[in-house]
Amino acid sequence: QVQLVESGGGLVQAGGSLRHSCVASGLTFSSYAMGWYRLAPGKERELVATISSGGNTYYADSVKGRFTISRDNAKNTAYLQMNRLKPEDTAVYYCAAPRSGSAWSGKNYWGQGTRVTVSS
Repeated sequence: QVQLVESGGGLVQAGGSLRHSCVASGLTFSSYAMGWYRLAPGKERELVATISSGGNTYYADSVKGRFTISRDNAKNTAYLQMNRLKPEDTAVYYCAAPRSGSAWSGKNYWGQGTRVTVSS
């Protein structure tokens, strides 16, 4: 049984930083891409950042240069470092891993979600 357990998130002022962690179990972590989506009120779900099993990264334009995704295969953990946060980053953030292992098709394993609120 695959589990993705998230931590991090919270309330922060604009310009601040937060770090998400996502600990995976039930899969061969080193073989899976990892990523984060976010869902904000009134908006569609957005793929924020991904990291492949080989360490290649992708960022949405809205977070490029501010967010950094990384992974520690020895700890089965992925991280999302969020810097220079803006009020528009307010959302529930979901850790995810594609069921295929590599292709982001929407068929994912999901974490429980963590809320980020950025005040202006």
